[in-house]
Amino acid sequence: MDGMTPRTLACLWLTLLFTLPAQASSQLALDKGCYSCHGEPPRRNAPGMAQLAADYARYRGQADAPQRLAEKLREGGLFAHIAAHERLSQEECITLMRWIIEGAK
Repeated sequence: MDGMTPRTLACLWLTLLFTLPAQASSQLALDKGCYSCHGEPPRRNAPGMAQLAADYARYRGQADAPQRLAEKLREGGLFAHIAAHERLSQEECITLMRWIIEGAK
């Protein structure tokens, strides 16, 4: 990468660091069908992603929150027993909860 200063490289690295996980989580939500219920408009009584992000913003900065909430979601403790939630792997659920807590963008 001739001609790139260390500062330019650092900026590129930081951009990738913060945008790729968000894009990956949005794609995961799409791949897992989350938008089928939580899209716009949301299905029946399901909150949309924007509403979920607003509701779960209070957990920002709590390192253990994605793990705790993922466990509750998969066990049916957050929104009753919803098969789509229970089919998520623990890792997928943690990734999605972290993304929602950080604003689901």
